[in-house]
Parts: sequence; structure tokens; C-alpha cells
Amino acid sequence: MNREVNLLSIVAVTIIVLILAPLVGMRFIFPWELGAGSPEAEIFWKLRLPRVMTAFCCGAALAISGMIFQALFRNPLATPFTLGVSSGAALGATMAIRAGLAFSLAGVAGISLAAFGGALLSVALVYLLVRLRPGSSTVTMLLAGVAVNFTFSSFILLIHYSSDMVGSFNIMRWLMGRLEVVGFQPVFQLMPLVLLGGGPGLLLRRVWRYRKILFVGVSLMVGAVVSVCGPIGFVGMMSPHICRRLVGPNHRWLAVASLFFGGTFLVCCDVLARTLIAPSEIPVGVITSLLGGPFFLWLLVRRNMGRDPYEAS
Repeated sequence: MNREVNLLSIVAVTIIVLILAPLVGMRFIFPWELGAGSPEAEIFWKLRLPRVMTAFCCGAALAISGMIFQALFRNPLATPFTLGVSSGAALGATMAIRAGLAFSLAGVAGISLAAFGGALLSVALVYLLVRLRPGSSTVTMLLAGVAVNFTFSSFILLIHYSSDMVGSFNIMRWLMGRLEVVGFQPVFQLMPLVLLGGGPGLLLRRVWRYRKILFVGVSLMVGAVVSVCGPIGFVGMMSPHICRRLVGPNHRWLAVASLFFGGTFLVCCDVLARTLIAPSEIPVGVITSLLGGPFFLWLLVRRNMGRDPYEAS
């Protein structure tokens, strides 16, 4: 019974946050100010609401990705970042930014395609490294992902260093994670990829049996998220752990809870990012890192004390 109540509570909080978040900013917008043609209506429909919807899609995708990886590796530290998928997507997008790619294919921007290609490349490299050692465990795959992560991060730094001042600023600002969108195009770009990538994670109960499908799906989601808002850390680590304590380890319940919680969490972080030092903004990736760092340390302490939060749930 508690599981059902907690899940309904998460959904209720999500609805409340999605209603209120677009109204919050440097100046609070009241509903009666949204008349046709008013400046408040322009800000609401073109800036704030698209930004909130983009944040929710990105947070939900990262949370589902983290849940899938933690289930695959039975490791609470497994996330798209620790397995190199995010760094692969970031490398692809960074190369596209550096090259000034401005084309689109079937409505998908070149940066998105490059990010997805980088994510798939990282997954392929991890599998290749694991296959070189037959009979290796999931720990070996996790270590291979960490090695790929470090390698790709080094290439990102090299591209950043070799760029001119404008390119260097754009890359650094993008690597901090940002949700500065105008209009609903990013939402329309994210939704199909998130549904295609997250669908298997929501529908497949025996995760390990379909690991290849799930790896491709996670790469699709992470590549889409990174191409839109940059590499935002710790959402995929924190959300599944918190939801596991609220609704338990059952995959069907946990997937739904992680989706709503992750999206709501990133929306709240973005509200803080654009209001704490208004009219300036803090990159949302900075907010999630400030919250995720202590959470990561808490996980390590509990594991060292023999209380693994993954196994205990």
C-alpha cells in the first residue's frame, strides 16, 4: 500500500511542479497576465514553458538510463557517466560544435546526430574491451566504461584547448549543462528519441536478457539529452536510488517512479539555476553536481559500512 501511495505522491508532486515552474522566474507571472499579445504571454509560451518541458524530458531520460544501468550491473554507481556513454555523446557534440555543423537530417540536428554517434561509439568500445576478456564480469565492463570515459574526456579537453576564444567559451558553457531553449523545437526533438530509448526500459522486465537492446536505447536517450543541454551529471544516479526507497526494487514500479522523479528533479534544479542569482543564471549542471557530490559520498560511506543501498532495497 505504501508503494502505491508513494508513487501517486510522486506523480502529484510532478503535476504541481509542472504547473508552477513556468510561472517562476526573475519575475513571477500570474495566470491572469497571460492574455494574448502580452509580454508575459510571450515569455511564458516561448521561453519558460518550453524550458520546463525540455528539463522534464531530459531529467526523465537520465533517470531511466541510470536505473537501467544500475539494474544491468547490480552496482549503485553505474550511470551513463561512469560507463562512458555521456562522455561519448559529449565528444560527438563537442566535435560538431567545433566544426560548426549546422545541417539537419530528417529534422534531427547535426549536433544531435553527432552526440548519438559518440554514445554508440562508447558502447561499442566497452563491448569490444569486454569481449577481449572472455568470461569477464560486469565489474570489468564497468571498469572499461570508466576507462572510455577518461579517454573521451581527454579528447574533449584537447578540442576545447585548440578552439578559438568564442568556440572555447561555447564549449565550456555547454559542458556545464544548460537549458537555454527558445520554442518547443527541442521538446519535439527529444520526445521521440526518449520514447524510443526509454520504451524498452519501461516494458522489459528481465533486463539482463535484453542488455544489447537496452544499451542502444540508453545511448539514444543520452545522446539526445547531451545534444540539447550538455552533460548533466548525477540525475541518473540519485533518482533511481531515492525512488527505490520509496517504491521498492520492483522494476515496473521503479521505472515509472524514476521517470517522474527524475524529470521533476531536473525541473526544480533548473528553477534554482535561473532564480538564485537572477538576472544571471547558474548552469543547471552546477546545481546537480552540488547536490550529487554529497549523495555520491553517502553511497560510498554506506557501502564501506556494509549497507549497500542497492542490495538493501
